[in-house]
Amino acid sequence: MFLQFLRARLRNLTRGDLESDQFKVRSPRRDEDTDRQRVAAVMNAIETALSAAEGEQKGLNERVEEVLARAAVTVGTASDEYLDREPLDTHHQGLLSEEISSGQRRLKSLADTITHFKFLRAAVLSRFPDYKPSA
Repeated sequence: MFLQFLRARLRNLTRGDLESDQFKVRSPRRDEDTDRQRVAAVMNAIETALSAAEGEQKGLNERVEEVLARAAVTVGTASDEYLDREPLDTHHQGLLSEEISSGQRRLKSLADTITHFKFLRAAVLSRFPDYKPSA
């Protein structure tokens, strides 16, 4: 089998059919388009994740503000309010405190995540300065 392959190659060489065996690459324009599409896919993923995180942050921040307002109403205004507070109010105050703490932890986490996504976006843009986002 190897001899058949070798004979076929020798026949091709003696015919002068070298043009069909030349190494060919794509055009530089096509390579640029392919590279641009790859960078765009990465940027789109970053922008989608960033947008989702910012939307979650905005909504959660509004809900935490609402819970803080409700908690302020149940606390009362007297300096010794906690001494003669109804047990049900104390229970609700505890629940609201847990919600607020949980919401604030998540807001901190989202703020960190958003910072990381913005850093990723800046890093990609610094490595691919020719990238132009599509409008």
